[in-house]
Amino acid sequence: MSTHPWHKKPKSYVIISLVGLLIIAAIFSLDIKGIYNSIIAIVTAVGIDLICFRLGKRKKWLPDGAVITGLIIALILSTATSWYIAAITVTMAILSKHLLVYKKKPVFNPAAFGLLLSILFFQTGQSWWGAFGDLPAWTIGFLLLGGYLVTNRVNKFPQVFAFLFAYFLLLLLMGFIHVGEAADAFRPPFINASLFFALFMLTDPPTSPVSNKDQVIFGLLSAIVGVVIYGFFGGLMYLFIGLLISNAYHLVRSRRK
Repeated sequence: MSTHPWHKKPKSYVIISLVGLLIIAAIFSLDIKGIYNSIIAIVTAVGIDLICFRLGKRKKWLPDGAVITGLIIALILSTATSWYIAAITVTMAILSKHLLVYKKKPVFNPAAFGLLLSILFFQTGQSWWGAFGDLPAWTIGFLLLGGYLVTNRVNKFPQVFAFLFAYFLLLLLMGFIHVGEAADAFRPPFINASLFFALFMLTDPPTSPVSNKDQVIFGLLSAIVGVVIYGFFGGLMYLFIGLLISNAYHLVRSRRK
């Protein structure tokens, strides 16, 4: 059994950072609906996660991963999203964590998987309100601070830097040749979304590689796929698809090793 205090575990850093973003976003936006949906998302995530653990007859259960998934989904979905849609989105995310596994680890990032299905099935709106997309630009400082603490704790800087470098470079090049709406990606809430995504979703340890080399490849692939989809098709799914494709690549590479 681990003897590390709870507050020093990587997932604890993520939870504390996300809760901090939730509180700041709710205070500055004066929109309490986001808090309601966050509570519903967390309770649903923890409940479904517990049921899956019991059905799988697994003894050790900690709700930290489920709490993180619930928080991420709640912070991305529009605060106008109906509570039951938020609950369904979280349910799909947690089920993917337990059903789509390899060596007892989830293949796909649960939050990205649930949000992608939510868009496809329910055309959900995603405001990324927890990334301060509708707030003054200076609030991005809070996002970067929380993201730095998380990325440093899980040792994912190569992955994050590779993604952000390729992502913004490709968008800049696409802007020069007038492909799609590349310029919009440098404005809120798109730039807020990309930073939140890179710092809190791309860095998920169970669904991403450990070695620096593999992290760089993972980040580059996620950026390239995401930017291509954004440039030619637009929409709200490009970041999630890029990440899920990278998750699949990571699975293939792990099996070959």
